[in-house]
Amino acid sequence: MDKKYTLEYAKELDRTDELRTFRDAFHVEDPALVYLDGNSLGRTPKRAFNIVQEHAKDKWGNRLVRAWGEGWMMLSERIGDKIAGLIGAETGEVVVADSTSVNLFKLAAAALADHPERTEIVTDELNFPSDLYILQGLVKLFGNKHTIRVVKSEDGLTISTAAIARELNDKTALVALTATAFKSGFNYNIEAITKLAHEKGAYALWDLSHSVGAVPIDLKAANVDLAIGCTYKYLNGGPGAPAFLYVRKDLQSRLSNPIAGWFGHGNQFDFELEYKPADSIRKFLTGTPSILSLAAIEAGVDLIHEAGIQKLRAKSVQQSEYFIELFEHALKPLGVVLRSPRDVRERGSHVSLGHPEGYRIDQALIQEMQVIPDFRNPDNMRFGFTPLYTTYEEIFKAIEALRHILEHKTYEQYSSERVIVT
Repeated sequence: MDKKYTLEYAKELDRTDELRTFRDAFHVEDPALVYLDGNSLGRTPKRAFNIVQEHAKDKWGNRLVRAWGEGWMMLSERIGDKIAGLIGAETGEVVVADSTSVNLFKLAAAALADHPERTEIVTDELNFPSDLYILQGLVKLFGNKHTIRVVKSEDGLTISTAAIARELNDKTALVALTATAFKSGFNYNIEAITKLAHEKGAYALWDLSHSVGAVPIDLKAANVDLAIGCTYKYLNGGPGAPAFLYVRKDLQSRLSNPIAGWFGHGNQFDFELEYKPADSIRKFLTGTPSILSLAAIEAGVDLIHEAGIQKLRAKSVQQSEYFIELFEHALKPLGVVLRSPRDVRERGSHVSLGHPEGYRIDQALIQEMQVIPDFRNPDNMRFGFTPLYTTYEEIFKAIEALRHILEHKTYEQYSSERVIVT
């Protein structure tokens, strides 16, 4: 057998991994558990326990309301500036607030309001469904004056820049896409599509949820207008952690926050009855932030800065290529197909595999093989590689578990009835 298909080879890759020590920064209660779902919910940084304890006991418990003036008031912006450093944004262009969906609503509504004469929104069928729901709701809110043009994928995995270009015209108000597709892991060319949108006079809004923390992004170089993203995937911010939004600095005075609230007021403690927005990224805040959840985000963001996004991307590429090589050797002959782009330049940090019994295979992995991926309809088993803590040995063991399940058909003992969370 070729050495690269052995457990010893996987362990050798781990020994020579320059980022291997970062795994020790995460809480790993069961070392035998193969966790490949960090593209849904990242592991817990050990520092996060201390941060939450500090804010809960020392600040909330001891300092009480005084803690607002001792750091809490600026926490959304301070952590936002750290995230800015991961996505090629400038200081004062990113703020942490609300959820990804709420932030999408805010920025998409602001863009549509600024182009009242334009009546079309361009998105695609690979987008995260919640993003489409928000856009559909905005169409109703704006009096059903807009049409959503949903670009189709020819292969179910990717969408070409040319396909997006064909849908753009002088009626386009907004192009709203996800930088890395949630099912296939397909990466868009952010710069090329943003340029196309600008040539038609439209705004470009990118959802970075499946990119930030794993894929290098340079919003400034791409001249991106608007962006949003979650913090609980590759940023390891915790379940339901607040999301972030980005507004290019020259647009902050021009665009309006459709959900005006006291945290976005220029002088919020004057308690004026008339809303006067802040003249900075703070204008896109609305209500009081959830401090404990907000504070916990910083631990994961700091770890990514320490490791370096370029090094993380290099390891992510190597791990996803390794996974696909093992798939081609062990699983492809058993009827499993690749549901992600083969070209690594078009792929983020997760890989999807397809099989008619994908859901039941997924259940067998979780319930009897101690391997945790996730599942997306109709047959996608997603495997996420978080370079800060995913090991090559885990990847090898996941492939071996899949092979065992397929060869012995142990998935047949599991029901095809869907559970709530997949």
